[in-house]
Amino acid sequence: MLLRASLIVASTLSTLLLFFTASSSAITCTRPSVRREWRQLTINERAQWIAAINCLSTLPHDDALAPSIDPSVSKIPPVNTSGSYWDDLVYVHMDLNIRIHGTGYFLPFHRLYVQAVETAIKERCGYTGGFPYWDWSIDAHDVENSPLFRESDPASGLGGWGDPARDIEVQDGGFRRFALSYPAPHTLRRNFTLQPFVAFGANPVFADPAVYANTSFTPDEVRKLVRWPAGDFVGFQAYMERPEGPHSSVHFIIGGDLSGYCPANAAPGCVNGQPTFSANEPMFFLHHAMVDKVWYDWQHAHPANSWAFRGGSVQNLTSVQALHDYPNGMPPALSLDSGIHADGMFPDLTVRDVMNTTGGYLCYVYE
Repeated sequence: MLLRASLIVASTLSTLLLFFTASSSAITCTRPSVRREWRQLTINERAQWIAAINCLSTLPHDDALAPSIDPSVSKIPPVNTSGSYWDDLVYVHMDLNIRIHGTGYFLPFHRLYVQAVETAIKERCGYTGGFPYWDWSIDAHDVENSPLFRESDPASGLGGWGDPARDIEVQDGGFRRFALSYPAPHTLRRNFTLQPFVAFGANPVFADPAVYANTSFTPDEVRKLVRWPAGDFVGFQAYMERPEGPHSSVHFIIGGDLSGYCPANAAPGCVNGQPTFSANEPMFFLHHAMVDKVWYDWQHAHPANSWAFRGGSVQNLTSVQALHDYPNGMPPALSLDSGIHADGMFPDLTVRDVMNTTGGYLCYVYE
């Protein structure tokens, strides 16, 4: 028994040593902010978050924005220097689209991206709360009638669905006049669409175009992800990011800007369904905070998950076979020391820097 106990202690110490060795380059934060589900916020806290996001949309363009992808590849409009700081943050997502979707950067980048917005509203707009998330699994049974989209209060409400007679522009709530620059000047739009993938039926990567989008982000689906096999980062990301998975389904069921649906005044080259300008929608960040929470919960579900990371740096979504062979990117392979591009709008960090949400640069936990 003594020998067995000694072996257990030795094994435990080895595990801790490995963990702290991986974390040694980071300084653990002491007072992490707490991220809570939107419905757990008070009315005043909701109003403060909405006011802070609106604040970013009134700040001027930042010349620090430095697109890094060749425009012939990104196929996006040039930077609108008369736009807002919010537009600049959106442009980062537009520019880096092919680097941050379908590659190993997907989860680390979006974790950093949500943090960048949280930092911006605190430093530039005086926000003092934790960043909220939207647990869409609560509403999966009836997204259209979710309480979130029934909040019409001009200060504390997220607003409802857009008016089809007005290019599906949101007519109420705190974002009813939320002005945006990309892909052309317009105000925020939403359009509930239960079967959004029908429009992509000709694309073979959509296995079941007629599927109801809400079936992919139910409580059971979230539990499946949190309980995903230990250490299998590639499989976890692939299930989350698959064409009809939770990530895509939330984007497309909300429609409008979040689904990349082009506004009526967009240039002829605008292609519906592209993820580039989806960050126009403030709900994007509540959505991706939830994606991050599911990853966070998986990371904490087993010691082998904490630092699990693997993926390629090149997107290949050209076929079913390509998705099978490279579920989260083609070579060159990424590592924990791979840099995350930020187009000058927030610090260029490494994947390692964002693996631990209380590791120093990041300092938050989920309630």
